[in-house]
Amino acid sequence: MSSLYSVRLLSPPLSHSLSSSTRPRTKLFAGPTVVQPVEVEVDVERLEPRVYEKDGYWVLKEKFRQGINPQEKVKIQKEPMKLFMENGIEELSKLSMEEIDKSKDTKDDIDVRLKWLGLFHRRKHHYGRFMMRLKLPNGVTTSEQTRYLASAIRKYGKDGCADVTTRQNWQIRGVELLDVPEILQGLAEVGLTSLQSGMDNVRNPVGNPLAGIDPDEIVDTRPYTNLLSQFITGNSNGNPAVSNLPRKWNVCVVGSHDLYEHPHINDLAYMPATKDGRFGFNLLVGGFFSAKRCAEAVPLDAWVSAEDVVPLCKAVLEAYRDLSTRGNRQKTRMMWLIDELGIEGFRSEVAKRMPNQELETASSEDLVQKQWERRDYFGVHPQSQEGFSYVGLHIPVGRLQADDMDELARLADTYGSGELRLTVEQNIIIPNIENSKIESLLEEPRLKDKFSPEPPLLMKGLVACTGNQFCGQAIIETKARAMKVTEDVQRLVSVTRPVRMHWTGCPNTCGQVQVADIGFMGCMTRDENGKTCEGVDVYLGGRIGSDSHLGKVYKKSVPCKDLVPLVVDILVKHFGAVPREREEVDD
Repeated sequence: MSSLYSVRLLSPPLSHSLSSSTRPRTKLFAGPTVVQPVEVEVDVERLEPRVYEKDGYWVLKEKFRQGINPQEKVKIQKEPMKLFMENGIEELSKLSMEEIDKSKDTKDDIDVRLKWLGLFHRRKHHYGRFMMRLKLPNGVTTSEQTRYLASAIRKYGKDGCADVTTRQNWQIRGVELLDVPEILQGLAEVGLTSLQSGMDNVRNPVGNPLAGIDPDEIVDTRPYTNLLSQFITGNSNGNPAVSNLPRKWNVCVVGSHDLYEHPHINDLAYMPATKDGRFGFNLLVGGFFSAKRCAEAVPLDAWVSAEDVVPLCKAVLEAYRDLSTRGNRQKTRMMWLIDELGIEGFRSEVAKRMPNQELETASSEDLVQKQWERRDYFGVHPQSQEGFSYVGLHIPVGRLQADDMDELARLADTYGSGELRLTVEQNIIIPNIENSKIESLLEEPRLKDKFSPEPPLLMKGLVACTGNQFCGQAIIETKARAMKVTEDVQRLVSVTRPVRMHWTGCPNTCGQVQVADIGFMGCMTRDENGKTCEGVDVYLGGRIGSDSHLGKVYKKSVPCKDLVPLVVDILVKHFGAVPREREEVDD
């Protein structure tokens, strides 16, 4: 497996010139976050690795097993990766759900261990059905892959659908266990995998959705996100060295001044910077969301060359894997380890695990512009390739049916190069369209009735997690409600710029409400009659970009039925919205 760790990558050319644009923009301010190191005393014994390699897998040492959480016990009882690497899924898939539920071992297989294969049993709401999460580095996919996914879900009828996620990824729903081996084989045949996409693994590597086609890009992120994904999954064969993490872990590579990649909420973010004439990346670490705590990433005071992107990722993951505690899962994300060791102590542990046991200090030559207006990717925009454009399409709350996916694949083949790009805002970009074909594309019926290239301003930034339609952890329904509330609100007020509104069904905040202008986090509350009903905690003031910060709770426990007038009031008071009746009078 050592070959995975020695990948060499030539530094790509940089795009220093910034072309002017008339596209709608939101002003951002870039600049390094200054964090004062706090000296933390750590016993040498605390730095003993807590895991060791046994038969090709990484196992928690006996001396560190006291007080571990239930998920760690499941991992110790049976290695989850064996379901894939030793083909355990074949035998498991032949069992009926009744047979599976008779044994704790097989029940743990379908409820916990299958997440290492990207399969999530929907026991609470869709017993016997699974969601499958893929790996799709940089959000780049093909028409062939999209058609295959459509074919996989079509047989499941109303239970089968797909979602674009907030990590530029696909999730497909309705999957039955009996079909899993066949689906895994089908994924491999079209160059896809779902391996190591759930539970205590690295999530989909995020990059610039306009990579390689953006006239203003800093660097093409695709080579880096592809290499990271290949390393993490062992070239889709499995990489047990990074599959027994204490919790999930997110990574992104920034290639745009717009920071479409949201680096501040990733466990590891590569920020482009030059040093002594060499191209590479400054590093941010520790960003995360959870039910009990949310934290923004902080500078590691480290710079790596382009060639060391994968070795650095490996070193950070090994430090986290080796040293983090494995008790309360609300306190096992990487930032908790950074807090315990101190940023300098954590940096030292990462450096020990680099090939030459050292890290260069951060560069002052940050390539992200200090002031930049975030561009809107919806609609038609010229590419860096002369004569070609890309078109950004709105996918309402990221939800697609099989026929929708086939139609998007057809559009990509007919008008582009057969490629589609997924975004963290749950939308899709079709690149590489000859300018002579743009007019015909814009006349396509589906772009007029569903996938608009110019959606209403309040729809542009609308994001919603799965909600309790499919997710057992969600407290409220999100996707349909997000659409309905937004439709009702935009009938009442007019805005002059997009307002990003995010919905999440529970405190796990998969919908990332803390980065939204207005966020809605599901809860149960009581209405005016004291009756229990679905509600939300409302967040306000999240920002994305280089002046990012997380939003704060604005109002708690609002019944969902009372949201429309509250959102209208927020838009008028904080975002310059104008009530439609006043707009008509002014006209």
